Amino acid sequence: MKADDGILREDLDNILDGLTERERRALAGRTVLVTGFAGSLGFMLARFFARHGQELGVRRVYALDNYVFGKPGWAREIAEHPLFTVREGDVTREDFAFAGDADLIFHLASLASPVHYRRHPIETMDADVVGLRRLLDFYRDKGIFNLLFYSTSEVYGDPAPDAVPTRETYWGNVNTSGPRACYDESKRYAETLCYNFHHQAAFPVTVLRPFNSFGPGLRTNDQRAPADFALDVLRNEPIVLYSDGKATRTFCYASDTTLASLKCALYARYDIFNIGNDAEEMTVRELAEIFRAAGQSLFGYSGDVIHREHADKHYNTDNPRRRRPDLTKIRTTLGYAPAVSTRAGVERYLRYLKAVDSSQGLLHVSP
Repeated sequence: MKADDGILREDLDNILDGLTERERRALAGRTVLVTGFAGSLGFMLARFFARHGQELGVRRVYALDNYVFGKPGWAREIAEHPLFTVREGDVTREDFAFAGDADLIFHLASLASPVHYRRHPIETMDADVVGLRRLLDFYRDKGIFNLLFYSTSEVYGDPAPDAVPTRETYWGNVNTSGPRACYDESKRYAETLCYNFHHQAAFPVTVLRPFNSFGPGLRTNDQRAPADFALDVLRNEPIVLYSDGKATRTFCYASDTTLASLKCALYARYDIFNIGNDAEEMTVRELAEIFRAAGQSLFGYSGDVIHREHADKHYNTDNPRRRRPDLTKIRTTLGYAPAVSTRAGVERYLRYLKAVDSSQGLLHVSP
């Protein structure tokens, strides 16, 4: 880890501090597989194992990615770590024999940015469905500890007003044939695979549904709103809204997302958990104003917030009006609560991006 990664070091240490003694002990002796490790959520998970895995007694971490949008510089750094075995491969074709002894699996491989998955809908569906099925088949009889499947809050579609904040028991309101359906419906089908493999084959699996994570690891050309806004600030250009900015979301800082992911993985029982921030539902316009104010305070940013049409004609098609999780289950079952406010997270994200060397691939390589 480079000397200027102070924000990241603090985030990784905070994740460690958030694990209970039982959870730390549960990691000892584990052999981990992370699919899609080079993506936005895989970034902080991989860096956590690189910084703290050995002291926690993790035996080995296998990291798999097909680098469909390019290989970031930090992935090369991870490949040199003594705990890691890094493999370039595709979950839809990989036989997983290289990680045959893995007993704790984090399945992140997917395309999560709406702009990117609309451009690659079949590949998105294959990663979510075919990739998961291949993992389930390969590890079915290997006595693993747990498989954590990263689903999405998008399985809820556009929730009814009385279903916000949204509980895990809400069935969803999703268009099966629209431009977002490749992602939303493949995740829903994948959740059904997890349910049936657990109940028919006693496969150990836990499902989590992240809500709008951002922070270190989210590359600035990801084309989700926090990444767009960060890039605008760093370039001292106007912050561009590609909508009316009235849709509301909650935004969860990456270290909180990663801590929740680890807690869910180490729970090692079949269940479904929302993870995210439940306290600060705001409009996308309000998020843009937070980025503007943070940029001004940190760097003397002088841009305004403006509106513009997106080149992708389906950019706003089927876009949910509200997105806010009910975190009652994960709070009461796993003792998790988000610790970083949206404003503090935005400041940390901007400081991190400003500090890291662009050769790590965060500023110029798509996810």
